[in-house]
Amino acid sequence: MASSAPVIEVANLSKSYGDVQAVRDISFTIDPGESVAILGPNGAGKTTTIEILEGYRTKSGGSVRVLGIDPEKAGANWRAKIGIVLQQPGAFEEVTITELLNQVAAYYPHPRPVSETIAAVGLTPQAETRLAKLSGGQRRRVDVALGIIGDPQVLFLDEPTTGFDPEARREFWDLIRSLTAEGTTILLTTHYLDEAEHLSDRAIVIAHGTLIADCPLPELGGPEARTPLVRWQDDDGPHEVRTEDPGQVVYDLHGSRQYRDLEVIRPGLEDIYLSLLRAANGSDVTNVASSQEAS
Repeated sequence: MASSAPVIEVANLSKSYGDVQAVRDISFTIDPGESVAILGPNGAGKTTTIEILEGYRTKSGGSVRVLGIDPEKAGANWRAKIGIVLQQPGAFEEVTITELLNQVAAYYPHPRPVSETIAAVGLTPQAETRLAKLSGGQRRRVDVALGIIGDPQVLFLDEPTTGFDPEARREFWDLIRSLTAEGTTILLTTHYLDEAEHLSDRAIVIAHGTLIADCPLPELGGPEARTPLVRWQDDDGPHEVRTEDPGQVVYDLHGSRQYRDLEVIRPGLEDIYLSLLRAANGSDVTNVASSQEAS
């Protein structure tokens, strides 16, 4: 990765809606060519943060710079360098892919060639097909084509594979990785941890408007979070031990006391992520890794 100024700089960002503080003192930077996932449960503040970065929402405090400019004050030249792939894009049913991209390309000062963009998203055979005739996965590729036709330096992806079947998701991941290889900086919001693993250099985790983690996904939660956990019940109640040698704990239990409901847990990424959210929320959190964001 080339050494240069960060593409995105967020310092002490906050956003309030009346008495409700949606974003609280968040700070992070993203370097050129990085692909970063923003993770968190519904209502965490992810969408608000992204919309501030895109220039669609004003901040209440702190500072934000994208490509060296405050998005609130950015003009058309800045917007031409930004690509956005929304979760729920607009519908253009009766035009072909080529017609749509030719129209949108005309809005940019230095667009990518339309045929090259169509090829980049793997839709050359469907170039003259009307959007109404495309599959869901093909429509999503058109959404990405619209996001990159202006040859953006930064691409925002909001829940890009919601509703995809497994094969379409894998094909989409290949496409996004190719954009990263071209040097595009990508900021992704997703509830799918496997998607974040495949597409991102690191993850930013937000809960209750607060940044609770910013690190490569394999380092999420720290080394201790990956230590196996032995749980069991006996006459004295529930017990658990975190240990690097769970076999020895099980052996000692078998030889020394009556026990039941014995289990050995080797925490995976989802376990670690949910533990972080539980710690941040002070309550149990379930199904956040695969749920859909409400707003």
